[in-house]
Amino acid sequence: MTVDDETGQVNDEADEPGWEVDPDDVWGLAVLETVGRQLKFRRETAGIKAAAFGRAIGYGEAMVYKVEGGRRIPKRAYLVNSDKVLRADGAIAAMWEDINKVRYPKTIRALTQLESQAVELLSYGSHALHGLLQTEEYAWALLRTRRPVPSEEELAKAVAARMARRKIYERSPAPELSFVLEEATLRRPIGGKMVRRAQLEHLLDLAQLRNVEIQVMPMDRWDHPGTGGRIQVLKFGDGTAVGRTDDEFGGRPVSDPKQLRILELRYGIIRSEALTARESLFLIEQMLGET
Repeated sequence: MTVDDETGQVNDEADEPGWEVDPDDVWGLAVLETVGRQLKFRRETAGIKAAAFGRAIGYGEAMVYKVEGGRRIPKRAYLVNSDKVLRADGAIAAMWEDINKVRYPKTIRALTQLESQAVELLSYGSHALHGLLQTEEYAWALLRTRRPVPSEEELAKAVAARMARRKIYERSPAPELSFVLEEATLRRPIGGKMVRRAQLEHLLDLAQLRNVEIQVMPMDRWDHPGTGGRIQVLKFGDGTAVGRTDDEFGGRPVSDPKQLRILELRYGIIRSEALTARESLFLIEQMLGET
């Protein structure tokens, strides 16, 4: 039995995947253990048994023990309802800010942090759409193509993390976002006809944002420096930057100005070989009409 995050209604649903603790995430485990201890202390101080507490907040006794033992990531409704039952005046509900971060893998948290600070993003993708451009359905379908096939729990975490990164579009002042996509990527029917159609519509919506520029590299353009794989550069307000590419520097992030210059040079040539933003918009609309 769980509680819906948005409505607070009690639902007779099986425990959902994506809320388990990553055993290798030291920081995440520490956060959950701290939250769990505080919840247990407040519950016991209030003189409420675990079973009764679970009924009061809409969860089973086993879930209460898991959360208090730092073995399960509590949903927002769990914390909100616990706050009310224990009369914590918002202290427990406020824990959600840190708890929500624990859901996402360490590498994604680091990437999200960098993106949240960037004033400019340059991205060329050779095989799949950038995570910031993906719809939730496209992300699910794309991640399911991995081999070996990830578990539903791993997929749920990965998709949730990817969707959380879209907060970058809500920032003010807005960062400048430049994407170059391969035409073949847009024509590949990831997830089927309806998923692809919704993804194309989403790209058209994003392209209307003043700080977003989407360009398409036509399939007949092969002589460009992006054939080695993805290129991405994030620039920050203090003049520093970090970048990476698949085929050089071991695929690791780099911040050395000489290495960044190589990535920016390649990206500049790629942009010049791609269709303009207006031409790209027309091509995407054309693809959408064909679906």
